[in-house]
Amino acid sequence: MPRILAIDYGQKRTGIAVTDELQIIASGLTTIPSATAIAFLKNYFEKEKVEAVLIGEPKQMNGQPSESAPIIKGFVTHFTNHFPEMKVIRVDERFTSKMAFQSMIDSGLSKKKRQDKGLIDEISATIMLQDYLTRKMF
Repeated sequence: MPRILAIDYGQKRTGIAVTDELQIIASGLTTIPSATAIAFLKNYFEKEKVEAVLIGEPKQMNGQPSESAPIIKGFVTHFTNHFPEMKVIRVDERFTSKMAFQSMIDSGLSKKKRQDKGLIDEISATIMLQDYLTRKMF
């Protein structure tokens, strides 16, 4: 069974998470510079079967698009131009960064490691993906 990949795209960094081949568990894959996202994904798609890609949709508390929404929308357009056959699923990414930071505290990571914004992005992508998998099952 092909994997599902999640992308937490940002101006500087992009967190990436992926499912196992049975699409049961989400795991952080990496954090990359956003400028290299398309090249990284092209290489990854050549090696692994992926059936869908989740891309975070930033929203404000009232449900309206956040100020970073146009940047991510531009990335989605760029992504679909490069990978027109890939299914793209937009998912609400509200609170994922806060949840990622809290999970770092809960897991006992040192203060220095909690300051690693790349790790926060990777964990955020993992949270988005695991939430999607959980909702998909029910």
